[in-house]
Amino acid sequence: MLAQVKDNLIEWDKNHFIHPTSSIKEQQEAGPKCIFEEGNGIYLKDIDGKEYIDAMSSLWNVNIGHGRKELAQAAEEQMSKLAFSSAFSTFSHEPAIRLAKKIAGLTPGDLNAVFLTSGGSESNDSAFKLARHYWMISGKPERRKIISRKKAYHGVSAGATSATGIPEFWKMGGMLVPDFLHVETPYEIGTEEAINSIRKMIEQEGPETIAAFLAEPVQGAGGVIIPPDDYFRGVRKLCDEYGILFIADEVITGFGRTGKMFGLEHWDVVPDMMTFAKGVTSGYFPLGGVAVSDSIHDVLKEHSTGTLFHGFTYSGHPAASAVALKNIEIIENEGLVENAQKMGEELLKGFRQIKEQIDIVGDVRSIGLLGAVELVANPDTNKRFTPERKVAAKVIQALHDRGVICRAVTYDSTDIIAFAPPLIITREQVNDLVQTLHDAILEVRKTITI
Repeated sequence: MLAQVKDNLIEWDKNHFIHPTSSIKEQQEAGPKCIFEEGNGIYLKDIDGKEYIDAMSSLWNVNIGHGRKELAQAAEEQMSKLAFSSAFSTFSHEPAIRLAKKIAGLTPGDLNAVFLTSGGSESNDSAFKLARHYWMISGKPERRKIISRKKAYHGVSAGATSATGIPEFWKMGGMLVPDFLHVETPYEIGTEEAINSIRKMIEQEGPETIAAFLAEPVQGAGGVIIPPDDYFRGVRKLCDEYGILFIADEVITGFGRTGKMFGLEHWDVVPDMMTFAKGVTSGYFPLGGVAVSDSIHDVLKEHSTGTLFHGFTYSGHPAASAVALKNIEIIENEGLVENAQKMGEELLKGFRQIKEQIDIVGDVRSIGLLGAVELVANPDTNKRFTPERKVAAKVIQALHDRGVICRAVTYDSTDIIAFAPPLIITREQVNDLVQTLHDAILEVRKTITI
């Protein structure tokens, strides 16, 4: 009976389910890679009963782990009382009000007003529109351009895709929105050259045309790129020099992922706007938002007239807000930000041991529970494998066979394995993950010549 159920699900998947960010050809040839049925802690279980370590927190987002009944209970209680009501036309409700106040109390500096969305792409698109609206009502409507970075990932809606600095995402439907510019990331070139790249773009386009600079504190999908310690202080200084808004995309790095509540806190930098999603509900409900500074909010309150013609049906969704509040409560009460910092150190220690033992392992890095292992043909010269010989995908498959799910980043010349396990992970589980990674890389190493 179970075999028939599985066969039906595979066939229905092929015929009816268009998967996001997936190979349609691979889906049609092989069916879904896994059909998951259950989650518990850091583990996922598929329909065949095989258990996997979810070393990516699914999509960098299941911060408190799978199977937390407290969040299901919070959703049930809110749905039983008020499942949904609109926040348009100044209608309101208690969960969204309390969530906005809570987030304002967590964010650094004076980021005290919050616009709620359904997820990260919506949050970034909202930030672009709010930034342009801010300049328009400030009497500078020519400030429309958004500068972001190469290797950046900011989402897949039209504006967010245009801000994304990974060309593969543009090719699917074309970069649809004008006035988005891309500069260098500090990956491999350092702070000075990266900052100069921003300055050059500002001068080239004219400072009076730039609305905002957008950046992830740590570039996630681009390869877990951790910036030099002085980079974001330089960014903040440059934005202030030219009067440009600084938007921090904390969609991946927010809510404890990096060992701080928000990623930019590592460098004591406060942006003008901050976008968030993912870890705010740990994936138990779609929710995101934009936090803005008091100075931006003051301009909106004083100079915005009529209706703010921007909003989503589920902006401030009552049940989602209730889930977010319970999720944040768990993060705080269980010390998960601190655990991410401590277990991140253990993870990095394990990465370094693997680097010492296997010669195709190049740079290894982690900030909290956001880490990466680079694979190279020659670690002494950092020579990379050629595109046709990249090995990260092979390691990902070897890990999958051993019951670990993580992610390969192979854009451009990179050959990177990314990790972002749930913040509840223990030292013993970290050690299991590291040992499995060692064995998977070693297996692949035996099959290749350098």
